Amino acid sequence: MSTEPRRCEWAQSPAMIAYHDTEWGVPVHDDPTHFEFLVLESAQAGLSWSTILNRRGGYRKAFAGFDAAKVARFTPARVEKLLADPGIIRNRAKVEATVRNARAFLAVQEEFGSFDAYIWGFVGGQPIVGKWRRTGQVPAVTATSEAVSADLRRRGFGFVGPTTVYAHLQATGLVNDHLVSCFRYAELTGAGAGAGA
Repeated sequence: MSTEPRRCEWAQSPAMIAYHDTEWGVPVHDDPTHFEFLVLESAQAGLSWSTILNRRGGYRKAFAGFDAAKVARFTPARVEKLLADPGIIRNRAKVEATVRNARAFLAVQEEFGSFDAYIWGFVGGQPIVGKWRRTGQVPAVTATSEAVSADLRRRGFGFVGPTTVYAHLQATGLVNDHLVSCFRYAELTGAGAGAGA
C-alpha cells in the first residue's frame, strides 16, 4: 500500500501537486523557461497561481511558445487580438507589459550573454535554501527580491514587484522554499532524512 509523500501544504489539486513535485524550486538555467515563468508570474499578480497554471497552455499558444524574440515583435494589432483570447487573463496592462518585458529580456541577454547569467548573479550562482518548518514562516518578499525587482524595473520590465519576483526566484530554484518536512526539500538539497538545520 503506497502512502503519499509529505508535501508543502499549498500543493492540493492534481495540477498543483504535479507542479510542486516536478518544477517548483528546481534550479532553472535556460532562458526560455525563465521567460515563461516571468510571463506567467506577471500575469498572476493579484490572482492565484492555480488560476494561471490552469491557463498555462493558453499562454504558451498566445505568446509564441514563450519565445521572447517573437513576443518582442508583437504589434498593437496582435495585442488587441490577444485581449479577445479566453485562454489567457485578458488584462490590457499585463498583456502590454509582457510584450515590453520580452524586449527588456532581449536587452538583458545582449548585455549579460543570457538572462540566466543575469538573474543567478543576484544569488552568487547558488540557491538560497530556506529552513522553514511551517508555511507561515515562508516570506513573500526578501531583500534579494527587492533588489532584483528594482533592477528589472530600471531596465523597463513591468509587473515585477518584489512579491512577483520572489515567486520567480522560488519557481526557478534560485530559492528553495520547500518546507524541511517536504520530500522535495531533501531531494533538492541532497539532505538525508533527519538532516539537521
